[in-house]
Amino acid sequence: MGDLETTAAVWGIEPGYHDVFGGWHETPPQTLERLIAAISRHGQPAETPLIGEPVKAFEGNGHRLWGLAVQLYAARSARNWGHGDFTDLNRLVVLAASYGAAAIGLNPLHALFIDRPEQASPYGPNSRLFLNPLYIDLEAVPEFPGLAEVGIERDIAALRATELVDYAGVGRVKRAGFVAAYKRFERAAAPERHADFAAFRDEHGEALLRFSCFETLRQQLAPKPWPQWPQRWRSPSLDDLRAFRRENLAACEFHEFLQWIADRQLGACQETARRLGMPIGLYIDLAVGIDPHGADAWSQQGTVLADVSIGAPPDEFNPGGQDWGLAPINPVTVARNDFAAMRQLMRAAMRHAGAIRIDHVLGLKRIYMIPHGAKPSDGAYVRYPFDHLLRVIAEESRRARCMVIGEDLGTVPEGFRETLTRWGLCSYRVMLFERDHEGRFRPPESYPAGALATFNTHDLPAHRGWLASHDLRIKRGIGLDPGETDESRAWAQQQLREALQERAPEYAPEDIAAVAAFLAATPALLVGIALDDVLGVTDQVNIPGTVDQHPNWRRKLPVAIENLEHDGALQRVAQAFTSAGRNYAK
Repeated sequence: MGDLETTAAVWGIEPGYHDVFGGWHETPPQTLERLIAAISRHGQPAETPLIGEPVKAFEGNGHRLWGLAVQLYAARSARNWGHGDFTDLNRLVVLAASYGAAAIGLNPLHALFIDRPEQASPYGPNSRLFLNPLYIDLEAVPEFPGLAEVGIERDIAALRATELVDYAGVGRVKRAGFVAAYKRFERAAAPERHADFAAFRDEHGEALLRFSCFETLRQQLAPKPWPQWPQRWRSPSLDDLRAFRRENLAACEFHEFLQWIADRQLGACQETARRLGMPIGLYIDLAVGIDPHGADAWSQQGTVLADVSIGAPPDEFNPGGQDWGLAPINPVTVARNDFAAMRQLMRAAMRHAGAIRIDHVLGLKRIYMIPHGAKPSDGAYVRYPFDHLLRVIAEESRRARCMVIGEDLGTVPEGFRETLTRWGLCSYRVMLFERDHEGRFRPPESYPAGALATFNTHDLPAHRGWLASHDLRIKRGIGLDPGETDESRAWAQQQLREALQERAPEYAPEDIAAVAAFLAATPALLVGIALDDVLGVTDQVNIPGTVDQHPNWRRKLPVAIENLEHDGALQRVAQAFTSAGRNYAK
């Protein structure tokens, strides 16, 4: 091993990786040099204490359960403003509970840049510690003066009628409503409301101060990203921020007000789930990284790597690899103050959840990093203190009584899943991937008990789209290699039909209820079925590797929430789970 490779190993940078086909890819020297420079900027290689026997994360009540997965922004209803909100979620919780579902699985609800409609992905957050205000139902806010007074009734009707979420339009009318609600709160809110707001501010302390100051500064200094702000505000002291808040009290308090409202409305949804006896309730996704120009990156400059992106090496579905444009946490600083930053993140994620899903949980052991400007295929894996991070997650899980599912797809290191199991984290098994070397679908008995099982993910074809090869045509039409031929897809489709006819003969093999019955027969602790698939949606939620070639994160559900109660497909899916004993006692 040369000097460069030896130095890289000290900083946890791996010399290469095996791809999904077993081929070895050596890390280019220039990648090693740039990653060493980025990681070593913030200190020396971290020394982590010895770790004892694993502490099990909270694992629920042991019953085999099921849940509906929903992209909340996509919820269509007769009353929302063209973007799903927390009142829609509350109605979905009530509906799911009535069918015996234990959980509602959700996309990340992290704070985004609501003034940047082109950045709609919930996986590229401004902050993972705070919520996206677009999910607020303003008409449920006591201080909101009403649609007529704000003058946005006609705009809302138009936004509600669109087939795709108009983020720019929704952001515009909601901001008008937010301003009106905040002004009335300032001058006329009941004392108990002000007291609750003060308690929320006290609870969130410095993190909320930094977030509100960042959002205020971002508006004042737009359109420049924070690395181009005046020197004083690129990395201000806490005293500077406190002074800034005093000088810009209303502007900063406005953003704190929105976070308070969002937090209380989301909490009410989980309270509804608890009241109805749902064992899990809200099952919330946690994004793997943060936007390098967002609030978390600005607030945590000592722990974030600004010059590299998180991504994935080439695989059969993405032959060119992937650059997700997200900033990773520096492995050198992650252990500081007993992993304080990780504990803070876990508490924010679990605050109103009965379960969380950690996106790309492989990143707890190693993350594929790509220096800015390099090709995705020229990245390298960088190691993290895996067991120590799992200890933190398990401890926080037990404190919050919140289950943890790790999305462990992709190139999984040897022994990785076994380690997750020792710490009580559930695995993530996707039926489309659960096939043998000849392409046949593995039987239900082969799935592990400590897992969530599902047919697909938001980055994979919808059930109906996959059966119709719609996704292959879409990808080819926009110039992407879909990673499989029509012949291989036809073979896989036939294998699915045969598997479903054998294990769920009471349903037509094209019926999503057949998939539900198949997965219900697995020993998996939890089964998730996407509401998109229940409603027969053809297009997938997100096509990785695209920006504007496909309406990623924008398509609304085809059926309004008010009309779901008697949906035939939903009834069949629920019956499949009930027949398998996957409903909870009410």
